[in-house]
Amino acid sequence: MRGAASRRPSGIGLSMAEAYFPVGPGLGPEENFLSLDDILMSQEKLPGRAEISLPRLAFALGQGSGAGSGDSIPEGSKLEIPMWLAKGLHDSKRRLISVELPKIYKEAWRTVFSADANVVDLHKMGPYYYGFGSQLLNFDNPENPEIAQSILQASIRAEA
Repeated sequence: MRGAASRRPSGIGLSMAEAYFPVGPGLGPEENFLSLDDILMSQEKLPGRAEISLPRLAFALGQGSGAGSGDSIPEGSKLEIPMWLAKGLHDSKRRLISVELPKIYKEAWRTVFSADANVVDLHKMGPYYYGFGSQLLNFDNPENPEIAQSILQASIRAEA
């Protein structure tokens, strides 16, 4: 019987912990939807503004009364929207929303990081600092080169 057990197809009879191999987060313009870290990162909120009226979206963003399905977000409204939704609404062909940089990616914070990134607890500032920052590069922002440089330098300093 011992020989029969060794002829089992691999993966059969293993516990769930043994069969699971963690999937690393995706870096770059696209996230890895098989990675739990990337799924959680895509839920992080981005500040933004509605460029046009967004019908039937208020309830989904927690701004509606819930009484009717006709609640819309008026043009010019400030929003806090998850990254996955911001990527869908911020299309290069039709601009439905504009996205603002979260404060930890703005110039003031980049200056602090360039001085000494080891002093700042990046996990406390945002648990997905590197991945979320790389996803911000999807939005056309004039500060994208500086953001990319800051993320790269912080990553290099953290490893050193």
